[in-house]
Amino acid sequence: MAQNFDSLKQACRDQWQAYIQHPFVAGVSEATLPAAAFRHYLQQDYLFLVHFARAWGLAVYKSRDMSELRHSLDNLKTIVDTEMDLHVDYCRAWGIDQEELQNLPEAQETLAYTRFVLDCGHRGELLDLHVALAPCLIGYAEIADWISTRSQTVSVDNPYQAWIDMYRDEEYQQAAHREHLWLDERLAELSPQRFAQLTTTFRDATRLEAAFWQMGLDAAR
Repeated sequence: MAQNFDSLKQACRDQWQAYIQHPFVAGVSEATLPAAAFRHYLQQDYLFLVHFARAWGLAVYKSRDMSELRHSLDNLKTIVDTEMDLHVDYCRAWGIDQEELQNLPEAQETLAYTRFVLDCGHRGELLDLHVALAPCLIGYAEIADWISTRSQTVSVDNPYQAWIDMYRDEEYQQAAHREHLWLDERLAELSPQRFAQLTTTFRDATRLEAAFWQMGLDAAR
């Protein structure tokens, strides 16, 4: 049976659910997350996005044809031209200016996940890099969808609503959908052994994403 991105999620369903439905995310949804937790997350997520832009730049470099190059470039542009600008504007609304963001030290969780992704890209093939990046790009779109379907979600006077809307935005959702289709096409061609290798990468990346949420919660204790 051909494998696809949903096969990766199913193989890592416990880790994926722990990431998508993490208490940090639930707190954002319910407007109960401590402001200190979200502020720390915002600061580190800026550094996170800088390194993920570098990772997509690496994906451009490792592309073998114009189709792959355009796809990786589109994802790079989504971060640099859309997500990063939105993030900086959102941080400014929280009283965090760009100079402060650029001079922040990286938390251990930021170092762990971003260097893991870059290492996957340097030592592996293009597909290894895309699989390591997928929990971020596709995961945030799924998180926004999960929040929108929860009965517990608070939409009125939620201080995190602008953040939720950023990832529910059609442009971001389309970028995640394109990546989903790109992965579906390439995962279908793999041997069971190769799929097992990528499952390990995906599981580790998902665990590191969940640790990034936990970092925010821990900062507020």
